[in-house]
Amino acid sequence: MLLKAILAIFLPFLLVLLFTRVTYNHYVGTVLTAALLIVSYYKGYSDFTYVIILDLLSLAVGFIYARKMAMQVRKKS
Repeated sequence: MLLKAILAIFLPFLLVLLFTRVTYNHYVGTVLTAALLIVSYYKGYSDFTYVIILDLLSLAVGFIYARKMAMQVRKKS
């Protein structure tokens, strides 16, 4: 149970960053991560409400950080 909470805090954030770096677009990275989360909820891998809330918060923080990262990259070039 604690492991799921820790993964819910870090994994969506890292996935948004990974997909943003691969696709060069923070919107696409966020949508791909959200799609993975929705599929995992549908398949039943998340059975606690607080894990879903932590996933969504981590997704939002990942989006904000990826947007900031994309702005810095555009500013340099």
